[in-house]
This record gives sequence, C-alpha cells and structure tokens, in this order.
Amino acid sequence: MFFFFFYDKYVAIIGDIVDSKKIKDRKAMQQKFKSVLADINVKYSEDIASKFTITLGDEFQGLLRNRNNIMKIICEIEMAMAPVELRFGIGIGDISTDINFDNSSEIDGSAYHRARKMIKEMESKRFQYTEPHSNIMICSEENNTEIDELLNSILSVCTALKSKWTDRQKEIIYAYLSNDENQYKAAHVLNIGQPSVNKALNNAKFYSYKSAMDTVNFFLSKEREGLDG
Repeated sequence: MFFFFFYDKYVAIIGDIVDSKKIKDRKAMQQKFKSVLADINVKYSEDIASKFTITLGDEFQGLLRNRNNIMKIICEIEMAMAPVELRFGIGIGDISTDINFDNSSEIDGSAYHRARKMIKEMESKRFQYTEPHSNIMICSEENNTEIDELLNSILSVCTALKSKWTDRQKEIIYAYLSNDENQYKAAHVLNIGQPSVNKALNNAKFYSYKSAMDTVNFFLSKEREGLDG
C-alpha cells in the first residue's frame, strides 16, 4: 500500500545554472533570467506562495502552495533559458518561518532543506558515470522514499530525452508550450508552417517526454492516500 503525499505541504523549488562561470555574457544572461522569472511569477501567481527570485548570481528559488503546475513551471523556465543548462531541486514539506511573498530567501523549513539536498545530490552525481543523470530531482516525506525513487527515475529518462534535442527543437517546443500547446499558434509565432512544428515535436519525441512529465505532476498534485499497489 502506498500513501500519497501531502495535504498541507508546500513545494520549494531551488534551481541553479550549471557552469555559470563559463557563460560569456553573464550580465545579459542574468537580465534574461530575471525577466523569465518575472513572467512566471505573473503567469502562475495563484500557485505561488513566495515569488521566484534570484538569490545568488546563478541560483534562484521560489515556494508553491498549489502543486498543479510544478512541472509546467519548471519546463517553461528551462525552455525559456535554453541553451543555458539548469538544475532544479524540488522539496515537499513544511515551512517553519513566516512566508515572505517577495523574498523566498527569508523562508525556511523542511521543504527548502529537501530541495537543497536534491541540488547537492545532482552535483555529486554529475561526474559519476554509473549513476543516472537528471537535472530535476524530488524529495518528499521520509515514508515516501519508494515513490521519490520512482519519480526521479522517470525524470532521469526525461533528462536523457532532452539531451538529444537540438537548439531549433528547443525553440519550437518553447513556442508550442508558450502558445497554449497549439501547433498552429506556435507556427505563426515562428513564421513557419504547422507541419514543421509537428515534425520537430515528433522528431524530438516530445509527446513521450510530456507524457512522462505529466505522470510526475499527477503524482505530485493529487492528494490521494490508501491506494493499493
């Protein structure tokens, strides 16, 4: 029997830029980063308990009170910042301080500790060739270890799929996601034909990727317990 998850838990997301010191124009990148996070804060304002903000030059964090769009938020940040590579640690748990809507760095609790733990784990696994690689990892309650492992395995496969995407495929995927997941709207924005959008999505195995990500989000968002496995 599995017990899912968390009725009154918050979701902390901590992210960082991989190899940020190697980026040539870091100032321009940071300005773009601020703009992307500002757009996310507006678009997903109903989900957010504390706004996504840059806490260090290459790190950001935010707090969600609604879990329905976790993976969509992460995917949109990731695609908007491409080809810059990002990592995301997701921590689900309690908050032990007051919640400052404008400054996530002033908040503390198990949700943030678990998100930070995932960032450190991804960094430690980065150059271990026998370990599965992922740029998104989840940590929740101690009694949900098996579910965390399952979801993190799915996310590792998603990372492997993304690693094969070309810059053009990423551009088309982002246009598709940013335009209501509508191929015709994405084609209009990019000034290409809809068949070109469809071809790029299929060649990127995007719908397999999206199905896997939707499955992860389903487990994270549904307040379910007592399901037999």
